[in-house]
Amino acid sequence: MQSLNSAEIRRRFLAFFEGHGHAAIPSASLVPDNDPTVLFTTAGMHPLVPYLLGEPHPQGRRLASSQKCLRTGDIDEVGDNRHLTFFEMLGNWSLGDYFKHESIRWSFQFLTSEGEGLGLDPARLYITIFPGNANAPRDEESIGLWKEAFKERGIEALVDVSIAEGGRIFSDSSNWWGPAGQTGPCGPDTEIYYDLGEGVGPLTDATGMPDLEGSRLVEIWNNVFMQYRKEQDESFQPLEHSNVDTGMGLERICAVVQNVPTVFETDLFTSLLGVIAEWAPGSTPESQRIIADHLKAATFLIGDGVFPSNKDRGYIVRRLIRRAVLHTGLEDDGAQLEVLISKLVEAISILYSGIYAIDVAHTVAVLTDEARKFHKSLSKGKKEIERRESLTGKDAFDLYQTYGFPLELTREYAQSKGVQVDEAEFEAEFKKHQDLSRTASAGQFSSGLADHSEQTVKYHTATHLLHQALRDVLGDHVQQKGSNINSERLRFDFAHPEKMTPEQVERVEQLVNEKITADLPISRAEMSPQEAFEQGYIGLFGHKYGDRVSVYDMGGYSKEICTGPHVEHTGTLGKFSIQKEEAVSAGVRRIKAILE
Repeated sequence: MQSLNSAEIRRRFLAFFEGHGHAAIPSASLVPDNDPTVLFTTAGMHPLVPYLLGEPHPQGRRLASSQKCLRTGDIDEVGDNRHLTFFEMLGNWSLGDYFKHESIRWSFQFLTSEGEGLGLDPARLYITIFPGNANAPRDEESIGLWKEAFKERGIEALVDVSIAEGGRIFSDSSNWWGPAGQTGPCGPDTEIYYDLGEGVGPLTDATGMPDLEGSRLVEIWNNVFMQYRKEQDESFQPLEHSNVDTGMGLERICAVVQNVPTVFETDLFTSLLGVIAEWAPGSTPESQRIIADHLKAATFLIGDGVFPSNKDRGYIVRRLIRRAVLHTGLEDDGAQLEVLISKLVEAISILYSGIYAIDVAHTVAVLTDEARKFHKSLSKGKKEIERRESLTGKDAFDLYQTYGFPLELTREYAQSKGVQVDEAEFEAEFKKHQDLSRTASAGQFSSGLADHSEQTVKYHTATHLLHQALRDVLGDHVQQKGSNINSERLRFDFAHPEKMTPEQVERVEQLVNEKITADLPISRAEMSPQEAFEQGYIGLFGHKYGDRVSVYDMGGYSKEICTGPHVEHTGTLGKFSIQKEEAVSAGVRRIKAILE
């Protein structure tokens, strides 16, 4: 097996699929701009949702990318040997073009071939497939294609027998993707596992079948075959155009190719950990992993315009920075901490040089400012402990939620004052908080494919009319700052320095309804970003667009860069009614509206 660094693995992946007719598209922002119904971009497919649903992509039907991703569900688990918040997802897509045959053949070829691929030993690959259920049959086609691929390399791949008997392809009922909501595209998937070798863990369970939950077999690639659509009546109907959606974590495949036991021992982390060990010498190996992961994630979020705050995305950035600061052990040494932050951001910039541009000075300024604010919060928290004679678990949790005090720090300060902490009660309060946060997040930021119903498409179209009406009434400084849309209402955030007057709200509502009554035609075109801006189309400020973009013109009134979907003419929308106008943050307002 070849020893390749992360940049070469990324380059080879994109070059391989470009050689098979794919357009290599740039990574989208970590902040979804396609009617953002997710908190962050969590997978390579999220920016492509409209195209997987049938919208034509400006760069064709075969696409590949290395997409920046961020997942927040396991922040508290980061520090072990596998959890990350920021990562990159390598992926290739077919939008109604090729299907299982090409997808499986190319995956096997890229993983095992020397020169153009990664040179992995095919004898160390194992496969899982969908076994079938009441809604869809067993994925016999994928089984046949995998058997054929292994046979070409002289390997007999038997199905659902023990590994000792030659088993290599195994049924797994979890090999089904979607739909993300109640209805929509879905289908079987097939997962590729790699055997890390002896000394890592068991290869099989007690029955001789693969130990997929163990540490020796690691999933490296998942190929999703969207070939059905779940309907309102719970039936599954074949899609007219089937899609392929694959995903392979760059950090994980780097660990496999570089033959190291954890992602933190790949070149994507070793230089960062070296900086941390030098400038935060008192930190433990676990803490060093947390610092590297969290400040890398915060760096990329800041680069995509997300800044520390107490709400939504900003809260995540603040939490990442403050957790990292605590693990440096330098929270009371501002000068040393600022040196560490500066050195680390510089190292991150060098690591991703030529891939992603990082404004080092700006990022360091944001991080150090938040570190200073955290120092002040910690000082206040210490005073709270000092003035109390006892600390209930709820008190300890309030310190955590208000001042960022983790339980271990509260315990340390409390014990120095001869005060005990009810840790069981703290854990109960913390779990309650996590459950509430997950519920709120699921409601506010559901999956990007959660709802593309007819009514939701109408609301999406209405946001374009609302955006232009706001610009007409308030001025061209109005820019979209986010949106959240479902089948019951729209929520639209926009830049504006002050509360709208009742007369302004009424005029905006009136303008939107005038354009609905006019039944404006809606047309779509493709062009370069420069052509779009020259022709008066507006887009997200500071967003990085590809070589070609999709644009929508609503009868000459609203002209925006957007991926869709939209209705064909505005007269189908119904009556537009603004329910509320309110502040979101400094300089950002929010409108909630419905269609009647």
